[in-house]
Amino acid sequence: MNGVFIAGTDTGIGKTLVAAAVVALSREQGVNAVPVKPVQTGCAQRDGARVAPDLEFCLRMSGLKLDPSETDALCPVKLALPASPHLAAAHESTTVSVIELVSAVRAIDQAHGFVVVEGAGGLMVPLNPREMMLDLAVSLDLPVVLVARSGLGTINHTLLSLCALRAAGSEPVAVVLNDVTPNVQEEIAVDNRRTIERCGAVTVAGRIPFTPGIEDFNSDQFLEFAGAHLAELMSCLGV
Repeated sequence: MNGVFIAGTDTGIGKTLVAAAVVALSREQGVNAVPVKPVQTGCAQRDGARVAPDLEFCLRMSGLKLDPSETDALCPVKLALPASPHLAAAHESTTVSVIELVSAVRAIDQAHGFVVVEGAGGLMVPLNPREMMLDLAVSLDLPVVLVARSGLGTINHTLLSLCALRAAGSEPVAVVLNDVTPNVQEEIAVDNRRTIERCGAVTVAGRIPFTPGIEDFNSDQFLEFAGAHLAELMSCLGV
């Protein structure tokens, strides 16, 4: 498969923002990139069907319009409870399987040129009693970008996530730091970046500023925003 797996150190860390940026910037370069959200929890009901908010954001920010059946396929597992996938699935008496998710992503890859796969939560979030999000990332065998917060507390979370990836046989291509809150202490953020690069032996390929109202951007505004902050990441991905 051609593409990238967007992992995170936590939930609400900015994976969707980075995934949308990679899709938008790739398509701007003529790459037939599509966002893929294999598992989405906390799905809302609309017009008799469940919708995946992370996927919708990516499609909207990249200006990508697909027919409903194509859009539905980009998120094969939509669960209602806003919780870890294993718990959300248990609430619906179903299970999430890595094998089935990989098969679904492969089918999308065959129909398009580049898949931008966004995980759910952090790497060690359970999909079922035996498999973690990490197992999905490794099974897909795509380059992994790790998204982490830029402020206080990120060093431990980020280095542990890098260790988990490497122990599973997956070498991360880059880390992206995200200001998930306003007023991040600049001295700490700068040192965090330097420390993660040194101790984690990894490239930190961009830092995204806290941007209120970004969900209201149109696709042109978002493309400009993505290009301003994630050009280095795209270079790391070879796009």
